[in-house]
Amino acid sequence: MTEGGAPIRTVVIVGGGTAGWMAAAAAARFLNDGQRRIILVESDAIGTVGVGEATIPPIRDFNRMLGIDEAEFLRETQATFKLGIEFVDWGALGERYLHPFGDPGHNFEGIAFHQFWLKHRCDPRIRPFTDYFITGAAVREGGYAPQSGDPRSPLHQMAAAYHFDAALYAAFLRRRAEADGVERIEGRIEGVDRDAESGHVTSLRLGDGREVAGDFFIDCSGFVSLLLGREMGVGYRDWSQWLPCDRAMAVPSARVDPLIPATRATAHGFGWQWRIPLQHRTGNGIVYGSAYASDDEARATLLAHLDGEPLADPRPLRFTAGVRERLWEGNVVALGLAGGFIEPLESTSIHLIQTGINKLFWLFPDMRFSAVERDEYNRLMIDQYEYVRDFIVLHYKATARRDTPFWRDRTAMEIPDSLAQKIELFRTKGRIRRFDHDLFGIANWAAVMLGQNILPEGYDPLVDATDDARIIAAMERIASVFDQQARAMPSHADFIARLVAR
Repeated sequence: MTEGGAPIRTVVIVGGGTAGWMAAAAAARFLNDGQRRIILVESDAIGTVGVGEATIPPIRDFNRMLGIDEAEFLRETQATFKLGIEFVDWGALGERYLHPFGDPGHNFEGIAFHQFWLKHRCDPRIRPFTDYFITGAAVREGGYAPQSGDPRSPLHQMAAAYHFDAALYAAFLRRRAEADGVERIEGRIEGVDRDAESGHVTSLRLGDGREVAGDFFIDCSGFVSLLLGREMGVGYRDWSQWLPCDRAMAVPSARVDPLIPATRATAHGFGWQWRIPLQHRTGNGIVYGSAYASDDEARATLLAHLDGEPLADPRPLRFTAGVRERLWEGNVVALGLAGGFIEPLESTSIHLIQTGINKLFWLFPDMRFSAVERDEYNRLMIDQYEYVRDFIVLHYKATARRDTPFWRDRTAMEIPDSLAQKIELFRTKGRIRRFDHDLFGIANWAAVMLGQNILPEGYDPLVDATDDARIIAAMERIASVFDQQARAMPSHADFIARLVAR
């Protein structure tokens, strides 16, 4: 509490699902001081979207922060490990590349590894860029091993995330949150009361006449954005000029072996399809633009490209890519779909919830609701959404595909200045401008740009100050060691089976 301000005593979370229960579990651990109440209001009659089953490595930090045992987590959520994303037919039809997690090789003389690869890539001893990631080698071999704490070990560069069943994850977090004191109230919200002077939300009115009062409200109500959008009137930044996909369908299918430790994203003529391997099934979905394909066409394409038998009918979802003008207004903060949505091409949806929680706890207010804290939160979160937006738009813009109207429109579109500058900087000498707090690092940008055939005209001149023979020998050694390590790993499925049997 800032000196002079009364503490917030009651935090009300509106909506369950992944966002709501992530917020509740974190609040129970870090905000519950024995005097503060944490309340979550949700209705069993309102379904959740639940399409975000793939994540990126920071999710492991979130789980560790909550003290979650990994073996228990894998058992309870049917999770698998994820070492990267395989992109099929994105750069051009018939091409595929991997966006692996972690860093490649190691930097020489303080210069990014990809700069040396750019200089020597035509040498017959030099292999494809992603062969210099231990995660890339592991995906190729279908294996998995945990990260080593020894910086001298090749496994020190293992960086993993998870695939999991989002509904099971929410249920898992709910059990932990309720055990830690979160109060769950079942009920449908029929009205909202606000203070006449400040405009702050004071209470929620439920359908059965009950009222739920609070000091601070976290809106996890999904696309409806019940508090931030509908009640507080915060506008929406529509990014469909860059991300025109506005529909999705999701369907589970039977598990297929081998259990590859990577998500697959396959581009179609009017969008793309995801494949997410879980222990008990495979998650699938198609993301598409309604201006380019009918729902029936999308459904048929999705079902025709499943690797296993469908286990349900495809479930439709409508959305508009973008973000609210502000994520915090008055005494309301929105997390997840209530604040914005960017298609899950790089598995960032759950991470945006996670980073929203982290920044909220860092800037957690007292009853004065300082404008400085609110404005800083909004700046940081809008930046995060824009960084993710640019990274996703890159995949659409940087392609040689011209085979359908969808792809011709994507390559012809004007892109955000921030992305255009980054692409041009990379095209010259492979330099990557990384903005403050950018979710994606140099290796991420390099893997996708190179994977989608943005080949720089040159490389960093500082590379020429190093000994070419020594660098090439080191690169050969790195790829060879990673190959050996990957072949020695247990299969992804075997590793998980042993871990969950503990």
